[in-house]
Amino acid sequence: MSGAGFETLKALIVEDNAHMRALLRALLNSVGIKDIAEAPHGEAALRVLRERKSDLVLSDLAMKPMDGLEFTRQVRNSDASPNPFVPIIMITGHTEKHRVEAARDAGVTEFLAKPITAANLYARIAEIVERPRAFVRCEGYFGPDRRRRMAEDYAGPWRRAEDFADTEVR
Repeated sequence: MSGAGFETLKALIVEDNAHMRALLRALLNSVGIKDIAEAPHGEAALRVLRERKSDLVLSDLAMKPMDGLEFTRQVRNSDASPNPFVPIIMITGHTEKHRVEAARDAGVTEFLAKPITAANLYARIAEIVERPRAFVRCEGYFGPDRRRRMAEDYAGPWRRAEDFADTEVR
């Protein structure tokens, strides 16, 4: 299940469990990604990102001393962030709605529930590579556009110039 073009990607795994890091490494290898760095928590991951370019990050949610949410907020919003646009896939067994929303609001690009498979990891990476989302900056949020598609029947308030198909964007 090797992804076309995935072999050139550089990944960073942020996970406090060594066995899970090994599993994620093996899954990344199975989809063609070989250049992989690892960090046991968010603070270490920020150091790795400053030392080494990464094209995508796989991050656990629950870690200490810095969890995946704070790591994501630091990547997206810190003046010291080496790349606030790096795609971040949050991987967790904590899939309660409030945790998924917290991850989304922190600026994660994709969310993946454990247990993960090579197929669902491949699908998330393919989404990042083949259909990258624009980034949005507004009060209280910086990260990938949280809207994945335009709802044909949506009649609510429009908030962006590009929401108006026949309006010139200025």
